[in-house]
Amino acid sequence: MIKTAIMRTSFAATLALFALSSVAHAHPTQYPLTVKNCGVDVTFGKAPESVVTVGQAATEILYALGLADKVKGTSVWFTEVLPEYKDINAKIERLADNDPSFESVVAKRPGVVAVEYEWHVGPKGIVGTREQFRDVGIPTYILPADCWNKDNATGSDGTRSALFTMDSVYAGVTGLAEIFDVQDRGEKLVADLKVREAQAVAKAKALNLHDASAVFWFSSPDMKADPFVAGRQGAPGYMMDTLGLKNIVDSNEEWPQVSWETIARANPSVIVIAKMERRRFPADDYQKKLEFLKTDPVASQMDAVKNNRIVIMDAHAMDPSIRNVMALETLANALPAFGLK
Repeated sequence: MIKTAIMRTSFAATLALFALSSVAHAHPTQYPLTVKNCGVDVTFGKAPESVVTVGQAATEILYALGLADKVKGTSVWFTEVLPEYKDINAKIERLADNDPSFESVVAKRPGVVAVEYEWHVGPKGIVGTREQFRDVGIPTYILPADCWNKDNATGSDGTRSALFTMDSVYAGVTGLAEIFDVQDRGEKLVADLKVREAQAVAKAKALNLHDASAVFWFSSPDMKADPFVAGRQGAPGYMMDTLGLKNIVDSNEEWPQVSWETIARANPSVIVIAKMERRRFPADDYQKKLEFLKTDPVASQMDAVKNNRIVIMDAHAMDPSIRNVMALETLANALPAFGLK
């Protein structure tokens, strides 16, 4: 057992060194640049001079790439910005906590709109369609993680046909880096994230979990309503699969609603609940989630509740983003204390 753990740690260290050493000097972007983005060809004649973001994931990638000076407005926030970008973010206008209007985005005359979720600018875009933005001369770029092996026309948040992978997040990083001609920064950021990902996976794998299971609870439209929990193919599904936890939810929808009776029958070993600043639903408040779990006559009977095997996780880290690595670290650090086999 000890030898196996050492081997896994050594493998993680080797992978980390390989990832860092693989960052080579990138060639400058050749314009005009045409990229295939979520089924649409988008062309850039030069590096955009400005950008508006619709989605926290896109905002934080741009900050991580050192492009904060290009960001003229942000929107769609779940949690506070990462601490290292707090001062930068405070100087940039927030167009809306949730969904911005088409007019507010266009008023900034951005060189590109960087989008986290396809449903914001897709065929039925609630902010505006890609065609509407194109008609006023503004290209749109959707983070690939929201359309790789995913049909956003089915299910409330889309349905995935294959398991999410971090490669789709990394593609968003390198895609934006290429558009803005900062490929070196993109490759460095991806390499750093891969190092952390490998280390977190190695730490959890060393526990040799075989019969442990989990459920990820994002929110609920009402405290007594069926909760929105993670389907098996999304980012939380990847985390569970990678760390050796079985997802009790058997659905390809991104965030299906499942009854507490069904969840309780499955009796997950671990419950992961989302913590966020957003207050669209009562259950956005993680303290209310905790109170519900401990007082509801059905939910309170689960072993995870009785034994306090509850992990509080940053909500944004449950959706495809660079925070997924942080989520892996959160789980990997919490699992050893639960005594699971």
